[in-house]
Amino acid sequence: MLPVVLRFLEQQWNSILEILLMATGLYYSYLYFRGTRGARVLLGLALFLVTLMTLSVILNLVVIRYLLSRYSVFLVVALVVIFQPELRRAFAELGSRSFFSTGKQDNQTLDLLCECVFELAGKRFGALIAIERDIGLRSYAETGVEVNGLFSSELLQTIFHPKTALHDGGVILRDNQLVAAACIFPVSQRESLDRSYGLRHRAGLGLTEETDAVAVVVSEETGSVSLCFGQKIQRGLSMPELRRQLGRIVLFEQVARPGASLLDDHSPARTNERDAA
Repeated sequence: MLPVVLRFLEQQWNSILEILLMATGLYYSYLYFRGTRGARVLLGLALFLVTLMTLSVILNLVVIRYLLSRYSVFLVVALVVIFQPELRRAFAELGSRSFFSTGKQDNQTLDLLCECVFELAGKRFGALIAIERDIGLRSYAETGVEVNGLFSSELLQTIFHPKTALHDGGVILRDNQLVAAACIFPVSQRESLDRSYGLRHRAGLGLTEETDAVAVVVSEETGSVSLCFGQKIQRGLSMPELRRQLGRIVLFEQVARPGASLLDDHSPARTNERDAA
């Protein structure tokens, strides 16, 4: 059995290498484009072409099959035009560490984030901070103002100061970078939410309904700190509780119980306003 496998690998090593290279390229392309505005266009176009090709084969539509094979080059040109901003950005990032990063923060960044959040809470500065994970948030970053600055307490407090132009909306944190500010996040429309939830809390929940991001919310009225993840919200967190939850979710510092939410159901900070799943 082993000689047969070795002989196969010796004869087909170039085909295996091609498959691995193509799979890697498609995987990273998927990770890059799925968080952009053009992702829906690509999905719709792919579904349309697959449907058209399937019908042409089943119904023996020779003309359509000929056109698809003959003018496929124009399809490639169309894709380049549609994804021109994304392709330009991808080639600019190619070779940088951020292009292949996992989107996970380190302990130092999370510690600094927690300290900054509670400094904002102490000053009653309303804030909405989204931590990007596996699903890209580029489509939401494009609704705001590009920052691309190294994350720091001073920068975050400046952004959310009530008298600055960028304090409305949310910021996006990727690794140790503040990607964008004044971003517009989708607002949760669930009727089961408590009426005490403000727009920031609903936007934080709405973002977790659409992506796997984590959202930290600081209430401007009460100064309380909330954490949104997995379509749930935990309110009234202390700094150690916020750090513990972020560590579990973002850094996987602890393994959650099977079937349990990463937001601890038995935490003393859990309030009655939690949304019913």
